[in-house]
Amino acid sequence: MIAAHSEIKIDFDNTEIAFRNKSDKELDRAYWLFKMVASNGLIKVGTPITTFALNIGLPIQGIIRNTIYKQFCGGESIEGCAPAIAELGRGNVTTILDYSVEGEESEQSFDNTCAEILRTVDYAKTNQHISFCVFKPTGLGRFDLFAKLDAKQKLNDKERAEFDKVYARIDKICKACYEADINVLIDAEHSWIQDTIDDFAREMMEKYNKEKAIVYNTYQLYRHDKLASLKADFAYAQTQNFYLGAKIVRGAYMEIERARAAEKRYESPIQPNKTASDVDYNEAIVFCLDHINRIGMMAGTHNEESSRILAEEVLKRGISPKNDHVYFAQLLGMSDNLSFNLAAAGFNIAKYMPYGPVKAVMPYLFRRAQENTSVGGQTGRELNLIIKEKARRKQQK
Repeated sequence: MIAAHSEIKIDFDNTEIAFRNKSDKELDRAYWLFKMVASNGLIKVGTPITTFALNIGLPIQGIIRNTIYKQFCGGESIEGCAPAIAELGRGNVTTILDYSVEGEESEQSFDNTCAEILRTVDYAKTNQHISFCVFKPTGLGRFDLFAKLDAKQKLNDKERAEFDKVYARIDKICKACYEADINVLIDAEHSWIQDTIDDFAREMMEKYNKEKAIVYNTYQLYRHDKLASLKADFAYAQTQNFYLGAKIVRGAYMEIERARAAEKRYESPIQPNKTASDVDYNEAIVFCLDHINRIGMMAGTHNEESSRILAEEVLKRGISPKNDHVYFAQLLGMSDNLSFNLAAAGFNIAKYMPYGPVKAVMPYLFRRAQENTSVGGQTGRELNLIIKEKARRKQQK
């Protein structure tokens, strides 16, 4: 329970607020889904089987669409997301439209992704419930090209032309967001391509964040070097006179990062333990609040303690919960106890809303499911809250 202000109290265990937009049927579906996701073995076996079934055309898309897809995605198109966006809006929660097609590697697919993200910017202009746009850099350029740049290898003429196209796509999106006055998040990726993405992000911030934070880079605090990166970027932003946009997350590629570091025999970029990650995460959000006039911060977290610390600090410092330099964010279909209880207390909340054709979005959904099985206690927490709400509703009948 937070009671940091006489007029604002937040109870993250309040399931009535957390699930008031879910019918009994939707709550039941969520229960069985999280039961399934909690089974690590089922996810490991089910992922390749589902991928195989989709690839050979077995008619399972309808099952997927009405289960895992419906829980974690907004729709197959921008327009198809409209009901889900409006539903969140009724709970004072905004949307981050996230075109979640992954694994494409052709120039045509990169152009198509860029065009689709620009469409989300146009849509955001007309919809008050959309607070951020977002893009994944490897949706706009080849992973191996980023890796070559990160390794400081010289590009040949063809690769240089390819790089110029990637730069143009990123710049076009950031410029469109600047002109539309819509914030844009640049997602973080694997450590061996992240330096190049950071370079892009700094350049875009220096270009478009002169008046306010529009472009946000992502800092993964499960890396032991990223708190220092955040502070160094802020120092650079001060010298170059621009606002820093910082999305603070723990991270999404821990097992892959550790395995690659062991295989290639270099020091793992990942924190030695969860406690170290938590300490750096919480220090990062306090650092952002210390400089809130010059940093736009989004705290992307499903961690209750970090959410509690941030909410308490905002109130303790006399910062308005509606200050547009402070946002909380969670994924659609998860941690509704955080999102809706914080929103009910007047804080700025956004939900990542993945969308795209069912088959094209499946790699994203499988990755999220695998991540959730490795996040200690997350699915168990979701299940306990759902069980509590089901019991509350039963008692009221």
